[in-house]
Amino acid sequence: MSVLVGKKAPDFNAQAVVKGNIVEHFSLSQFHGEKYVVLFFYPKDFTFVCPTELIAFQDALGQFEERDVQVIGASTDTEFSHWAWVNTARDKGGIEGVEYPLVADTNKTISSAYDVLTADYDVDIDGNLVTSGECVAYRGLFLIDKEGIVRHQIVNDLPLGRSIDEAIRMVDALQHFEQYGEVCPMNWSKGKDAMTASHEGVATYLSK
Repeated sequence: MSVLVGKKAPDFNAQAVVKGNIVEHFSLSQFHGEKYVVLFFYPKDFTFVCPTELIAFQDALGQFEERDVQVIGASTDTEFSHWAWVNTARDKGGIEGVEYPLVADTNKTISSAYDVLTADYDVDIDGNLVTSGECVAYRGLFLIDKEGIVRHQIVNDLPLGRSIDEAIRMVDALQHFEQYGEVCPMNWSKGKDAMTASHEGVATYLSK
């Protein structure tokens, strides 16, 4: 599994569903210099754990937006599958009301670039992705700053849902560091004391 933290987030240009409509050319780079990005991958549309996550991100969308964060979901399903899922009522197994972009990584290149594909895979001499086994995305999440650098990543196995609160906490920690230059200790959350990256700063924090 690749560690992308500290590196440039792989850009992409793909079909996506945004606010219930199919967009032909959706790119990560459009947010460069403008917004933070929380990019998360999930295994499949029309499944069981996935809708709990996607709906939770939608329910918390206002909290991300007030922090200047663009939420983006992605899976290896087609844009037509995304569109159908978004336009299916929640009591029928759909995610109606999800407005943030859902990227269609149909050719698996985005999941491959972020190293979250479940199957063993390689690239042949013609540049085609060759896989063995089912090829879907693990539950990867990447926090990308306004300069396009990955600052946090976490990858869960398929049965293990993520925490929206933790994703927001990581955004808060990054923004706190950027604004004040203070580092954020174990279990830090917005409003709590942080510390300066020095022996004196640590000693002051621990003495409180």
